[in-house]
Amino acid sequence: MSSAVVPPVGARIRQARLERGTSLRALAREIGVSASLVSQIETGKSQPSVSTLYAITTTLGISVESLFDARDPVPETAQEAAREAAVPHALAAFAGDPGRRIGPLVGPSGRERLELDSGVVWERLGRVPGAEADFLLVTYRPGGSSSGSGGLMRHAGTEYGHLTSGELVLTLGFEEYTLRAGDSVCFESTTPHRYRNDGEVPAVGVWFVSGNVQ
Repeated sequence: MSSAVVPPVGARIRQARLERGTSLRALAREIGVSASLVSQIETGKSQPSVSTLYAITTTLGISVESLFDARDPVPETAQEAAREAAVPHALAAFAGDPGRRIGPLVGPSGRERLELDSGVVWERLGRVPGAEADFLLVTYRPGGSSSGSGGLMRHAGTEYGHLTSGELVLTLGFEEYTLRAGDSVCFESTTPHRYRNDGEVPAVGVWFVSGNVQ
């Protein structure tokens, strides 16, 4: 499958952090990970897990959807980075062109694709300007999980999912559910949760998270 190229996630995270005036160590402290991990994510040496990605976007006050959008090049030198951090950009500009539409028809080759850590792939299925939603085809490879550390995540929005193939285990609060092809889930994303694929084949489904734009 050929998908549209998406610029490195780390570069966009770094630019958002600089625009917010947050140091690398401060961001790491706020989301509960090491500064070296944040640095590796920003430089493209490591990809964030789903849970880490949501923690970063929540802390920086940006939407997950904005990470799909192309940005201007990130400053390469410390001096340029300092100047960038001093410019009073609006974080809303981080989403690129707010009027950019993806659709109404999106074929497999037109999907924008993000490869995340822990065996998870997101492909954006469409975008309506101004809509506060993520509309994604999500794949959990065998052994894949939304959290590399096994921890639960929580974020803004309401989550709807429909599994089309494979099996996926959802931990939701103190309950655990096994999703099979044809099953659907919906819940408030502020409820601690985690997905994992314990099977031997990819688990694939369509996910829609509404009201999650910061």
